[in-house]
Amino acid sequence: MTDNIDTAIAFCVAAHQACGQKRKFSGAEYYTHPIEVSMLVSSLGGSDDMICAALLHDIIEDTKIQIETIEANFGSNVARMVLGLTKVSKLEDGDRATRKAIDLTHTAKQCADTKTIKLCDVIDNLHDIYDADREWAKQYILEKELLLEVLKEGDALAWSQANRMVTAAKANLFGGEQ
Repeated sequence: MTDNIDTAIAFCVAAHQACGQKRKFSGAEYYTHPIEVSMLVSSLGGSDDMICAALLHDIIEDTKIQIETIEANFGSNVARMVLGLTKVSKLEDGDRATRKAIDLTHTAKQCADTKTIKLCDVIDNLHDIYDADREWAKQYILEKELLLEVLKEGDALAWSQANRMVTAAKANLFGGEQ
């Protein structure tokens, strides 16, 4: 591991712990999620910058840390990817479907490296899908199905794995009812 990755791990853990943030369905410390995402990115041969961005991908949304702090500590490339992974919609933009459409358009414009990180994020999040409220999980999996359409420029192996997981979850959640 490089010093930058070690620093990003410490930064991630400290930022998410300071918020007292936990995973929604498992109750695990939230920082375990970006660490898992970074490990997936690493297993695909992702660059150090990609691994750092994976570790920091939820910082802007979930903490009071600003992108300028990310850029000052990790460089403009990492900051660009983190911004690409950060939701741009706001509650005042409308209902969930409207906000998701705004975020989907934002994600579609990102580079292949950022899309690869997003695919790893989806893969890690799908592990908790069966612990979710079934009705919420149905909505979530349909949103991920749409998201996969704009992530095809990411890593092919990650896209294939995410697609298999979404397809299996959809079959499990909907059976023959859709």
